[in-house]
Amino acid sequence: MSAETAQKETSQKETHPKESMAFQAEVKQLLQLMIHSLYSNKEIVLRELISNASDAADKLRFEAIANGALFEGDSELKIRVAFDKDARTVTITDNGIGMSREEVIANIGTIAKSGTKEFFNALSGDQAKDANLIGQFGVGFYSAFIIADKVTLTTRRAGATEAVRWESTGEGDFTLEAAEKSGRGTEVVLHLREGEDEFLSDWKLKTIIRKYSDHITLPIVMKKSEWKEGAEVATDEDETVNKASALWARSKNDITEEEYQEFYKHVSHDFEAPLAYTHSRVEGKQEYISLLYIPGKAPFDLYDRDRRHGIKLYVKRVFIMEDAEKLMPQYLRFVRGVIDTSDLPLNVSREILQSSRDVDAIKAGSVKKVLSLLEDMAENKPEDYTKFYTEFGRVLKEGPGEDFANKDKIASLLRFASTKADSGVQEVSLKDYVARMQPEQDVIYYITADSFAAAQHSPHLEIFRKKGIEVLLMSDRVDEWLLGSLTEFEGKKLQSIAKGDLDLGKLESDTEKEIHKKIEEEAKTLVEKIKNTLGDQVKDVRVTHRLTDSPACLVSDEHDLSGNLARMLKAAGQKAPESKPILEINPTHKLVKRLEAESADAVFSDLAFVLFDQALLAEGGTLDDPASFVKRMNSLIG
Repeated sequence: MSAETAQKETSQKETHPKESMAFQAEVKQLLQLMIHSLYSNKEIVLRELISNASDAADKLRFEAIANGALFEGDSELKIRVAFDKDARTVTITDNGIGMSREEVIANIGTIAKSGTKEFFNALSGDQAKDANLIGQFGVGFYSAFIIADKVTLTTRRAGATEAVRWESTGEGDFTLEAAEKSGRGTEVVLHLREGEDEFLSDWKLKTIIRKYSDHITLPIVMKKSEWKEGAEVATDEDETVNKASALWARSKNDITEEEYQEFYKHVSHDFEAPLAYTHSRVEGKQEYISLLYIPGKAPFDLYDRDRRHGIKLYVKRVFIMEDAEKLMPQYLRFVRGVIDTSDLPLNVSREILQSSRDVDAIKAGSVKKVLSLLEDMAENKPEDYTKFYTEFGRVLKEGPGEDFANKDKIASLLRFASTKADSGVQEVSLKDYVARMQPEQDVIYYITADSFAAAQHSPHLEIFRKKGIEVLLMSDRVDEWLLGSLTEFEGKKLQSIAKGDLDLGKLESDTEKEIHKKIEEEAKTLVEKIKNTLGDQVKDVRVTHRLTDSPACLVSDEHDLSGNLARMLKAAGQKAPESKPILEINPTHKLVKRLEAESADAVFSDLAFVLFDQALLAEGGTLDDPASFVKRMNSLIG
């Protein structure tokens, strides 16, 4: 070390002296899981660290678009892997973006920032299942402690002068100190645990790299080895271990299934295999290659619509942008993969990307590919589609409201629970429903509620169950949003059984209609009296055609918000348009007959309000004045 260099490093250490810091509490738990063999395959350690190094190079390329000086005169990006048998270390080095002191603390002292609570809530105690969670939460770096009892990381951010050294034994704390590093990027040194000497082998390391990281587009370099006197000796000659070519640019016939799977794990940081993928090359006005995957498991932040997800954008094999949100709509934010085009300028910026017709065309083509992939899965691999829908169905339901051009395609991919199976499993397609419709039926009936149980046991279903008419049971929060855009399917209108005046049309016989008419005439006086008693609590009171076993139910007017949607808006702190429900009564029910026979005004009033409150509770509503309800009930019982 030169006197100038030593003086510089001494100065840096005086500015940022070595200090010990505690890991975030959740990191301590994670390290314990790692150290106790959370992973069944220790080779994954090398894959994770090489993948991180590749990401660092991609980030440098992106930032250098606006600031070419970040390359510091060295634009040949590579990853180097080395081992030292005497020191018992394995070292992974990259010349990517590097990290500042603050970034080291933020990225290595904590887990995935907002994901810590969800991560530990998801842990089951089953090692195999818990291992699969690691990739979903972006904590692959900590896998280093599976084979290392100490990890030393030295890094310098591109464009900065000061480097930082991070070191930990994985026992709850880490040290940070200023360091000297001539080149930008990051060096990770694994000090191997006892019994992990298999990683101190040229053949072993190269085998792992070719198995898990052959698709990495950067060259992964090691020193060539030769055998001398029965021992493996490193030479001074470099050797590129991986193919270092863009996997997506190769012919499909030259790519093995295993390579497709490993590439998915690289771009998604997922440890599970994908459910399906599509690899295509588009030529013509827009030329691009896409390799898109459908994951098997949802990430923990899937429902955070502000988080950017999914697609890496390349231009002529050069990485431009990660999580390019303009290449895939929000309702397909679970899709992972890459799109490589030759039609966009290399100095593309986010603003240009947002207004580019070429990008719109690529997005439209990619969406069609994904929807076709899902259609194929639904038709030919129903078990896989069930797995997909369990994980991503609620996100897909956002589609009809966002993507008018593909509304019909998306609608055919949706699945719902229904009264046919009477289970909470969402497996009924709209096509299935239409195929089973009764000969005289001309609408698709559904009901929404805040839980499956509330939908399944709704009194509104009584006449439909009696007549064997199937009803879709919708209880996802997104269903109300979906129904605002999806109003018909294959010419059949979707109709709520809890809104408007129910008209079963030809599904009712003339005799049944005559009976209903007669009951309405006989109940006119009772209806008027209940309406006067309830006053502004209701918009109207009328005789029901829906109920067979219950005394009353609440319905919304045809153009009003449903009761379920109004409650959801209120719970979210939003103002819902003021609308009163309609009370429908069943004059044949003994409670209503008891009400009709009551001559005392006070008792009649109590009974009428109890009838209303019960109907409100039955549809999942909450009482504005529970104490008055209890008082009335006590009075009537007493």
